[in-house]
Amino acid sequence: MVRELKEVQGIIFKRQKYKEADLLAKIMTKQDGIITLIVKGALRPKSRLSAATLNFSTGTYIIYTSGHGLSNLRTYKEVKQFDGLYHDLTKNAYASFIFDLIDHAFVEYQPIGKYYNLALFALNKIDKGVDSEMITQIVQMKMLSAYGVEPELRHCVICGKEKGVFDYSIKLGGIVCSDHFGVVNSRMHLKPKETAVLRTIALLPIDRLGTISINEETKKATRKAIDRIYRETIDLNLKTKKFLDELKLF
Repeated sequence: MVRELKEVQGIIFKRQKYKEADLLAKIMTKQDGIITLIVKGALRPKSRLSAATLNFSTGTYIIYTSGHGLSNLRTYKEVKQFDGLYHDLTKNAYASFIFDLIDHAFVEYQPIGKYYNLALFALNKIDKGVDSEMITQIVQMKMLSAYGVEPELRHCVICGKEKGVFDYSIKLGGIVCSDHFGVVNSRMHLKPKETAVLRTIALLPIDRLGTISINEETKKATRKAIDRIYRETIDLNLKTKKFLDELKLF
C-alpha cells in the first residue's frame, strides 16, 4: 500500500476524539471526496492542528494518504473559519445536517464534484445570515440526484407540459399538471405556489439564486413536502436531522 503526501482543499465538518490526545476529523474535498483524517496531538494544549480542524474550517491541508482508509493530517495553510456558525446553535445545526446529508450520499474518496460547490455555497449563505431553512431546502432538493432519485421537475411526467399549475407525485417521481389532477391519486395536494418553490430551488443554478423571500406558511409547507419525499424515497435516519427538528420545537 503506497502512501503519499498530498495537498487537498476542503472543509472540515465532523470531528471526534480518537485516542488520548488525537482526533478523527472528516474533510470534504471536491476532487478526492470525503476523507477521514487522524489528527495527532490535536487535543494537547496549544495544538496548532486543533485550531485548524474546528468544524466548518476551510483551507488547504497536507495529508499523508494511500487513497483509502484513514489518512494523516501533517500540516495546513490558509485555513479560515466561518465565525457566524460558532456563535449560533441554530445555524450550526443547519450546517451540520447539510454536511451529514452530503456525507451519506457518497463513499469515502469518491469525488463529489458539484456537490462540493453546493456545500460551500450553503456554508457561505448560512454564515452570512441568509435564511438557513431555505438554504437547507435548496440543498435537500438538489441532493436527490446524488441519492439516485432525482424527480422530474421541468415538465409534467404524464404529458410533458412545462407551464401551468402543477402538483407533485412521489409515486410518479415528479410534477403533474392540472390536466391530470382528477386521475392522479398519488399527488401531494400542494398549493401551486408550493410546487413552484420546489421547482425553482431544485432547478435554478446556485449562482443564479438571488434574494430568498418566502413567507413562513409556504416555507413550512415545502419543508413538510421535502421531508415526505425523503421519507418515502430514501431510507435515511440522520441524528443531525432529528436534532434540527427538535430545535424547531422551541
